[in-house]
Amino acid sequence: MTAIVLHCLVVSLLSVTYAWDCQKGKVNHLMQIDAGHGQVVATDTSQIPYSLRGSKWSRQPGSMTHITVGPAGTWGVNKRDEIYKYVAGDWVLLAQGSLKQVDAGGDQFIVGTDRQGKPFCLGSRATLGYKGPGSPLPWKELPGNVKYFSCGPFVCWAVNKDDSIFFMNPNCENNGWSGVDGKLSTVEVATDGSVFGVNSAGDVFTRDGVTSDKPWGAGWSNIPMKTRMKHVTYDLGRLWVIAKSGMVFMCTL
Repeated sequence: MTAIVLHCLVVSLLSVTYAWDCQKGKVNHLMQIDAGHGQVVATDTSQIPYSLRGSKWSRQPGSMTHITVGPAGTWGVNKRDEIYKYVAGDWVLLAQGSLKQVDAGGDQFIVGTDRQGKPFCLGSRATLGYKGPGSPLPWKELPGNVKYFSCGPFVCWAVNKDDSIFFMNPNCENNGWSGVDGKLSTVEVATDGSVFGVNSAGDVFTRDGVTSDKPWGAGWSNIPMKTRMKHVTYDLGRLWVIAKSGMVFMCTL
């Protein structure tokens, strides 16, 4: 009886849906996308970085496998896991650090994870002040093992190699993670604290009940899509999703 009740509870939870209106974007073959602080950036399957200016996607210099934008600025990593900050129209290489994924959505600090799944954080003073060689880079290794890491104003979220989901306090002094229900391949936190993610089957979810008092929320709701997705991000009322085919969609409620 208990198993039946729990099964019904899970089905009921995941049956909640949101009616988003999605329009196909004007750029294809995207691999990853990030929105924050009123800006949108992306990389394509050829490792070309882009930024959205109005309704037009513009190519940025360099070659990046992952790019992020937020209160900490615009950052990226390349195929050699080298870390860059976008300064005055060009990429500046960080003298220290090696990450495969970075996130700039926290309160002016940077987080990321390396190839071994080790999570790292760079505090706001170093993040904002980095101008090139000679700038301090006190990267702090955090506990745990994660494959994708994203922060917002309330908490940071991450998923591990088993697609289990966790959250922690949004700073570089964290002492550990707290787990929540569900399975996701990637998770993204918006500038307003909203949480979205995609699972291994390509389904898109949002976290319900997220507030400053309860930043971990209360459960997941499915966002129906007409095709299978691989990446999602959200900012200022716009949900950006990349299909497994590489097509990008912009969705609004």
